[in-house]
Amino acid sequence: MSAKIIDINANNIDEQELFCKKTKKKMAGYQNKVKWLKERFKEGLKYKTLKVKEGNNETLRGMIEYIPGEFNWRGINADGFLVIHCLWVVGKQKNKGYGSKLLLEAINDAKKDGLFGVVGMSTEKGGWVPNKKIYINNGFKKVDEVGPYFGLYAKIFSDNAPLPKFNPIIDERLKKYTQGVTVLYSDQCPYIVDLVDELKENSKNNENLFNAVKLNNCKEAQENAVYPYGTYCIICNGERTLYQHRTKKDILEILKAG
Repeated sequence: MSAKIIDINANNIDEQELFCKKTKKKMAGYQNKVKWLKERFKEGLKYKTLKVKEGNNETLRGMIEYIPGEFNWRGINADGFLVIHCLWVVGKQKNKGYGSKLLLEAINDAKKDGLFGVVGMSTEKGGWVPNKKIYINNGFKKVDEVGPYFGLYAKIFSDNAPLPKFNPIIDERLKKYTQGVTVLYSDQCPYIVDLVDELKENSKNNENLFNAVKLNNCKEAQENAVYPYGTYCIICNGERTLYQHRTKKDILEILKAG
């Protein structure tokens, strides 16, 4: 086959390659992600990679990560559903239907487990979540939204199912992050772990202007009340930039400006 989906689980994770940060396996982000996954497998998390043949080589070009709603690491209330954390297809394999094939893995698992359905978030601004088109094209409906551009999409199997929703965003929570740069993060995303480590090193002379707050469990991610992405946010001088990725250079400029 030119493409196959690999189910990475507790039995094979030490032999298989993750899609996330796969070129930097010795970095803390990748290593912490492996440890994080091993704990999440106990809660029902699924992590599946897309391996395709390009020329004479097989390589990873996509992945999907999803988990029972009770244990999700987003600002989502979706007990009884599966919640998608990440869904990626990259490079020349885009627009070939592989994203839908990965999404179907979650849909089939939710049906097999007798759940209400599958939930995923999207934005109007791109970034690190799937475009809403993949959800709409696979029968998902928009069930909630939160400003300025987050949407929640669900494929629901039963008319009697409760509607998933975003947890409340409370602006008052921003008052304790009014000076400098604060990064809320977790081991769910290896890219951010490594970014935070670099920022800590580069901001030693401005420690009062840089603060990293690690979210250590799913409830902290679900109920942080600052942003819907749950497991990553940057707050600059009391203003959230939501989950959009900022480069190290961008953040160091903010720190320099004070």
